[in-house]
Amino acid sequence: MPRPASHRLLRIMGLVSLCATLGACATYRDIPPNSPRSVVLDTMGQPNFTCPLPDGGVRAIWTRQPNGQYAFGTRFNSAGVADRVESILTDENFRKLDKGVWTPNDVTCEFGPPARVTRVGLGEKNEVVWEYRYKQSNVWNSLMYIYLGRDGQQVTHHHPGPDPAYEYEFEFMGF
Repeated sequence: MPRPASHRLLRIMGLVSLCATLGACATYRDIPPNSPRSVVLDTMGQPNFTCPLPDGGVRAIWTRQPNGQYAFGTRFNSAGVADRVESILTDENFRKLDKGVWTPNDVTCEFGPPARVTRVGLGEKNEVVWEYRYKQSNVWNSLMYIYLGRDGQQVTHHHPGPDPAYEYEFEFMGF
């Protein structure tokens, strides 16, 4: 027995609605490399941090600092084409700090603004420290500590550590 037209119409409307809902859940991983700015902005929205690049392009960052643990970035060339959108608060990306000289501007343009800026140490060891909240290995609630020397002008070293904002989880579980 054939179904009434209204039943078919409802099924079609339901499928269209489902497709629209799934399409609204697009993430940075859905953006192919070499996408135009309009495609990136349609998916990611406006970046909340940008830096001009020497070649006339722009570094764009979507960050959830100071309380979030994720940030995403891309480089738009002077024609407005993105290289690729990637997660930038990762151990692999932080390893870039091991090579070359990194100024505060370089760090900000690579990782976005830090969650917090502090000073630690005594005497000669007193240094400016930038903290980035992130999910280490996509599992651990962590901070990446980036030390910028006494004068705050150049990265001297960096290391991850547990994020004290999440200590309550262990207290609640009886640890």
